[in-house]
Amino acid sequence: MSFINSFKAPPDSALIIVDVQNDFCPGGNMAVTDGDKIIPLINAIKPSFSLCVFTQDWHQVDHKSFAGNHKGKQAFETIILPYGEQTLWPDHCIQRSKGAEFHKGLKIDKNDLILKKGVNMDIDSYSGFFENDRKTHPRFFNGKTLTETLKERDITKIVICGLAYDFCVGWHALDARKEGFTAIVVKDACRSLAIPLKENGINTEKAMDKELIKAGVKITNVEKL
Repeated sequence: MSFINSFKAPPDSALIIVDVQNDFCPGGNMAVTDGDKIIPLINAIKPSFSLCVFTQDWHQVDHKSFAGNHKGKQAFETIILPYGEQTLWPDHCIQRSKGAEFHKGLKIDKNDLILKKGVNMDIDSYSGFFENDRKTHPRFFNGKTLTETLKERDITKIVICGLAYDFCVGWHALDARKEGFTAIVVKDACRSLAIPLKENGINTEKAMDKELIKAGVKITNVEKL
């Protein structure tokens, strides 16, 4: 990985590492295939950035996005909530559970920032920029939003990796563009759920590819950073 060792991110860049938690890794309640295989790549590129933000799903047990909280519904079905369509998920990343913890192989330093999302039981939150109602924001313990925190540090470019590419990673990239940042997704440092979509014959990974390209998000890999 000599190419990684020689890479140095410019000072106006930040790395966002999305939801690399036990429940999204093999053996977890909502495991993404090979989700743990991205950890060595993340650990290798992370020291190149002066600012790293980890997002952490942090749900209450009665969260409205859990299929088990809707009688007769199954995981991956959709329902309509007050803010619009919501995919239903298996119970995952419940606050203070083992599944909500970051994977033990992930290197987290004392200066890294951690942003908890999905805290509100009534609103899911794929992105650290906006919750799924597209109005409210996850916030750090100091009350600042992710956008405020990045702009205070003169960040203009966001590099994103983690789990899962076709949901939380992709939504971070799309929202970063809406908030005025350059957004780059490191796809080999991500993994996808790749849920089939009946309406157009493709899956959620391919659909996210199209959305990101349309929004002007750059999709790359570690070697081309």
